[in-house]
Amino acid sequence: MKLAEVEQTMQKAVEATQRAFNTIRTGRANASLLDRVMVEYYGSPTPLKSLANISTPDASTLLVQPFDPSSLSLIERSISLSDVGLVPNNDGKVVRLNIPALTSERRKEFVKLAAKYAEEGKVSVRNVRRDAIDSIRKQEKNSDISEDESRDLQDQVQSLTDKYTAKIDQALADKEKDIMTV
Repeated sequence: MKLAEVEQTMQKAVEATQRAFNTIRTGRANASLLDRVMVEYYGSPTPLKSLANISTPDASTLLVQPFDPSSLSLIERSISLSDVGLVPNNDGKVVRLNIPALTSERRKEFVKLAAKYAEEGKVSVRNVRRDAIDSIRKQEKNSDISEDESRDLQDQVQSLTDKYTAKIDQALADKEKDIMTV
């Protein structure tokens, strides 16, 4: 495993963590809140964003406008059954979602959820580190690289791990600040 591959995989873990953060409500309307909503469309689960245009007309409203008007009731049902925690209002053409103001208790729950996502991201970065170090040790055992080269590569992998773990910590701090801002 090359260092560039290790770094690229760690970067993907950070990006996945950031996408998970985007699904957490902050009290303001954000189209990415509905990223995980799947709609049972013609017998197969389909992401909501591929069935409808999602917009934010104001800070506390999400507007879901389906490309196929016949899918409106399916979209409404999927949103109400999802873990988003929003009540859809169907006016026959679009689905409106009003984002209620968050209570301080609910904000604390969302901060815990963000911390959980951050920990999952860090675990995946550490898994990449473990795989890379195992690969380096195997190369050393097979006499493909020297002991010094092995130690240098392991140090470089560890510094990459520290760098990407710090990026996740920073993203978590930003998300916590965003959630706690009223």
